[in-house]
Amino acid sequence: MSGLIRRDIDLLEQNSGLPRESLKGLLTHLFSPDAEDDRQYLYKKARDTAAKTFKNKVYLRGLIEFTNYCRNNCYYCGIRAGNKEASRYRLTQEQILDCCREGYALGLHTFVLQGGEDPGCSAQHIASLVSAIKETFPDCALTLSVGEHSHEDYVLWHNAGADRFLLRHETADEGHYRRLHPESLSLAHRMKCLYDLKSIGYQTGAGFMVGSPGQTIDTLLKDLAFLKELQPEMIGIGPFIPHKDTPFANEPAGTLIQTLVLLSIVRLMHPKVLLPSTTALSTIVENGRELGILAGANVVMPNLSPGSVRKKYMLYNNKRSDGSEAAQHIDELDARFRAIGYEIDFSRGDAPGL
Repeated sequence: MSGLIRRDIDLLEQNSGLPRESLKGLLTHLFSPDAEDDRQYLYKKARDTAAKTFKNKVYLRGLIEFTNYCRNNCYYCGIRAGNKEASRYRLTQEQILDCCREGYALGLHTFVLQGGEDPGCSAQHIASLVSAIKETFPDCALTLSVGEHSHEDYVLWHNAGADRFLLRHETADEGHYRRLHPESLSLAHRMKCLYDLKSIGYQTGAGFMVGSPGQTIDTLLKDLAFLKELQPEMIGIGPFIPHKDTPFANEPAGTLIQTLVLLSIVRLMHPKVLLPSTTALSTIVENGRELGILAGANVVMPNLSPGSVRKKYMLYNNKRSDGSEAAQHIDELDARFRAIGYEIDFSRGDAPGL
């Protein structure tokens, strides 16, 4: 079995692609408890593939969670509109700029402005935030992660200076999408937004949760096929973790093994993609970020949000935002990565070729 499995891994590494049934068999095997040797083979192939483009560099993005208001009611999300237990906040422009100043002093050259789809933040307000950040830090890249909006709004923000946009598709399967979202939202619109972002010229990020309720190998195959079609510059993958005040409070979390396997598979299928090792991964296991890097990831996003609000941006239970997750502890982060043979890169870290 291992010989056939490693042949298929080698084919992915050579960017040859695999028939659907072969990829399904590969995932099924690699998810099994007794496949550790083959998983280690996969992780090494993924590391080697990443190294061809990125060497041993790990790019940093300073994360600013500027609002936890959201108009949507996604069943998995702790800041969903229906969560009456959430303590809501919205940072001012000056607070956001203070976060950027602190990050810039630490050496960061990419900021990620992330928030819910806040009905109190107009498109023009977000454009003003983007302009202010880019005018103050012209040598830095700015990423937005603020959800689904109109083509016109995306153009407005791109013209204001936004370089990148993160919008995880969460699932490419219609039935699975309906399991995760209320009727007011649609997979077709989510995908339209992603194609709009690509056409406008953003470095675009998609991605999905691993282990979300109703997810199967077949739904994962649709995710991988969609990513192959979209060809995003960034792909975000992290484990599903339940939140106590959502309809999925009692659902099991996604596993470390499945998340690492999928990170490696995505790296082999997208050799030059920017691939984060997520906060969610370090939430389910202490050294999760390091394990993600060793599975082929090459981006981390330390938290720059004010300490007073970090615990309020609680997308899932026990979300980490302190210690080595905080931008103020970059030295600790650097030491942890050096211990596994990697080093932090403080550049903008644009997608290769841009």
